[in-house]
Amino acid sequence: MRLTDFVHTIGTDWKYLYHGNVGKLSLSGKFSCPNRDGTIGIGGCTFCSVGSFSEVSSASVQDQIRSQTESGFDYYYAYFQSYTSTYAEVRYLKELYDQALMYDGVVGLCVGTRPDCCPDECLDLLSAYRDLGKDVIVELGLQTALDQTLKNINRGHDFSSYARTAERIRRRNLKICTHLIIGLPGESLEDNIFSLNAVLEAGTDGIKLHPLHIVRGSIMAKQYRAGEIRLLSLDEYTGRACELIARTPARIVFHRISATARSPFLIAPDYCEKKFPVIDSITCYLSRYGVQGSAIGDPFIPELFFADN
Repeated sequence: MRLTDFVHTIGTDWKYLYHGNVGKLSLSGKFSCPNRDGTIGIGGCTFCSVGSFSEVSSASVQDQIRSQTESGFDYYYAYFQSYTSTYAEVRYLKELYDQALMYDGVVGLCVGTRPDCCPDECLDLLSAYRDLGKDVIVELGLQTALDQTLKNINRGHDFSSYARTAERIRRRNLKICTHLIIGLPGESLEDNIFSLNAVLEAGTDGIKLHPLHIVRGSIMAKQYRAGEIRLLSLDEYTGRACELIARTPARIVFHRISATARSPFLIAPDYCEKKFPVIDSITCYLSRYGVQGSAIGDPFIPELFFADN
């Protein structure tokens, strides 16, 4: 069994679209974050310690690309992930994005950002790349649609900010990938389903699911050590993730169904140290209880979906 038999994954989507193997070039643009530099807050989100999630490189974009393009892929997406990758003057953004997209084989751009850091000038720049034939995906870190939870984790924006930004992105025919965390303190399965439905109603093309995990240097690390946070077991995360997957229309692309933290940053849970135990658990669950979209009468059947699309 393979996950791709049950879930509409970005890898399968890209393979169908480009008729080849597509990889991501993880690039750092030396960005900051308004929730860390004092613009809207300090300390960042309570779950975040950026060093644990991605490598912040001091190398130029060109050097970062050269170090990654010998991995055997046919095509690449340039992925600006670290911190908030639209949080800069548009002139600087254009310089970085241009450098990344000039390389042969780079067919698209993924930009990780926040709902409150997408000014019209930035979205217009991204639209210009789309008009030049590049695929553009705006990854919006939302995490939850519950305003109280967003406040509790010091996110610095509410759900309405996400909804307004999603509408502006969709108006420009750019793609959206939304990040959701399962297992945030105080949230139930019903809350997770509420967030999913809110995101689908506001409009998204893709979803990244993450289990809450505790990393060194985060505010949550202190809360966890004080016994204030309970984490989901692998079985619990699997059950919740699969409930959301089963309620997600077949057309929505899952960019990720789990997350990992690099050693030695991860504190807990242990299953976030490697991605395959989670993928295997979710694959097994879906094979028994239903594929993506099965709970809403829109099952993902690969041979039929890609034949029709």
